[in-house]
Amino acid sequence: MSPPEPHVANAPSPGAAPDWTIPQDWAHYTAEEHATWDTLFARQAKLLPGRASEAYLRGLDVLKLSKPGIPDFEELSERLMKLTGWQVVAVPGLVPDDAFFDHMANRRFVAGNFIRRPDQLDYLQEPDVFHDVFGHVPMLADPVFADYLVAYGQGGQRALGLDALKYLGRLYWYSVEFGLIAEPEGLRIYGSGIVSSYAESQFALDDPSPNRIGFDLARVMRTEYRIDDFQQNYFVIPSFDELLRVTVETDFAPLYEQLKAQPDIRIAEILPDDEVLTNGTQDYARSRTAIQIAQT
Repeated sequence: MSPPEPHVANAPSPGAAPDWTIPQDWAHYTAEEHATWDTLFARQAKLLPGRASEAYLRGLDVLKLSKPGIPDFEELSERLMKLTGWQVVAVPGLVPDDAFFDHMANRRFVAGNFIRRPDQLDYLQEPDVFHDVFGHVPMLADPVFADYLVAYGQGGQRALGLDALKYLGRLYWYSVEFGLIAEPEGLRIYGSGIVSSYAESQFALDDPSPNRIGFDLARVMRTEYRIDDFQQNYFVIPSFDELLRVTVETDFAPLYEQLKAQPDIRIAEILPDDEVLTNGTQDYARSRTAIQIAQT
């Protein structure tokens, strides 16, 4: 989730409910589409042990996502409801912020019901069923993280009237999508944008290029990000309990006003009071910039 995207429709598409949900229509998936899921799943399931957080791997197991083929949302929701009260609902694509926050605040996770083509295994700009279900849903089986997303959804509803979605979107980006956590064995990934990406699952932990910085709420919400490449900053939480605590104990209204009075923090910038775990070389970002310049 990020601030409103220009390609989000103004009204639900034909056949969609007023809350933008649609039937998953599990029977409509082709054998090729199920095979695409299986290919993506096998590749990530082999890579993630020792990289993904304990909570993520535990969720992957208890939700039985290793079953071949694209998961049936009804079956998945039955398991989730017993664990944390969440359910998965299908949508045709990105939805407006008010619908997104309402679903989240009421423990409904919106997931695209389409899957990428076989020639798009490594990158797809719009989130598909693999990103949404494989990337996000295992974390919904963790009670603490499940409560964090409810609190985030409730905060999003309040932020709609405070002209603060830019800041809240950054919190989602750097936690739910691209967050790292410090576990006893070392840094681990939990953000869906990382765990669902074969390349970034390795880059986020192994590459010397990005900064890895201790999580600070205001710092995160001031920090710009990019949507079209690997991240140049990763923020590291000490625990999901701490992430939830900071979220529910913070009065966001005055915080937003403070943030509006301060400049945004540029991507890859290190501040004097940052808790820097890795001061990245930024070699990857510089090489990508050089390539882009050469192509112009």
